[in-house]
Parts: sequence; structure tokens; C-alpha cells
Amino acid sequence: MTNEFAESEVPEQETAPAPGPADAQPADVDGAADVGDLGQQLAERTADLQRLQAEYVNYKRRVDRDREVQRVNAAASVLASLLPVLDTIDRARDHGELEGGFKAVADSLVQATGAHGLEAFGQHGDVFDPMLHEALMHRLDADAPHGEPTVDAIMQVGYRVGDKVLRPARVAVVEHDGSEPAEATEADAEVSDAETAE
Repeated sequence: MTNEFAESEVPEQETAPAPGPADAQPADVDGAADVGDLGQQLAERTADLQRLQAEYVNYKRRVDRDREVQRVNAAASVLASLLPVLDTIDRARDHGELEGGFKAVADSLVQATGAHGLEAFGQHGDVFDPMLHEALMHRLDADAPHGEPTVDAIMQVGYRVGDKVLRPARVAVVEHDGSEPAEATEADAEVSDAETAE
């Protein structure tokens, strides 16, 4: 009876086959596929991160450049408003009326504008450049240097901040007329007379 009872109470269990090498291989393939997918995702995220970092660096450079441009433009705007004052100071200096306390104030103003990058330009003998000079007069002269037109006289000094021209120099331009200078012609005539006499 005990045997019958023991046999009747124990239900039949299905035994699962023991895992073998054939079953382990698909698990490894799935694991390798998961690792490959993770590697690909990691590469994509790394590329995204590098792209974002490059965009941020470019953004920062652009903002810094824009700030510098805004700073230069703001300084140029303020300095441009001071040009009439500087012109008055130049005229007073030319007429000998720049003396005493006014001279000290004028020198301080010129020094302060120079510290902010304001630079005067336009000298007698400069090669004429339409980007820097405004020609108010033009004349031809046999005594002028050959080649490009040059600045003969400065009517009003030009000003710039860095590469930005605030006001072109107003000038008179002289250009060689293509003929021989009068002095050279007379000297050549004397030499040819001496040669003929011999």
C-alpha cells in the first residue's frame, strides 16, 4: 500500500533537456548582437556629443566675434561724434590759438581717442587711394612723380578705427601730365647744344 500511495501521489514531471552547446550558441549570438547594437548606439551618441560640442564651440566663437564687432562699432560711433571737435582743435592748433588750459584739454582728448583706436591719416605725398581719400581737386603737373596719382594737399584729415574708415581724408590730388619737367628739358637742351658745338 505504501508503494501504491507513493506512486499515486507523485505526479509525473516532465524533465527538461539539459542545456547543451547547441542551446548556448543562440544566447551568445543574441548577446553579441546586443553588444554590437550597444556599440553602434554608443558610436552614434558619441558622434552626436561631438557634433553638439563643435556647435557649441562655433557658437561661442561667433558670439565672441559679434561682441568684438559690437564693441568696435560702439566705439566708432562715439568717436565719429567727436570728429568735429577734433577738427576744431586742429584748426586752433594751425592758427596758434591752442594755449594754456585749452591745450591740456585738447591733448587729453586726442590721447583718449587714440587709446580707443582712433587714428588720423592723410599725408602729403601719399598714393591716392579712393577707399581712404576723397579727391576735392585734381591737377596735372610735369613735376609730379611718375606713376599713380598722389596727395598734394590735405583739406581735412581722415580718421579710422582699425580697418574701418570713419571719414575719408579730403585731399587735392596731383598726377604727372606725361611731359618732361621744365628743368629737365632745359638741361637736356644745354647738353645737346654742348654736343653740337663739339
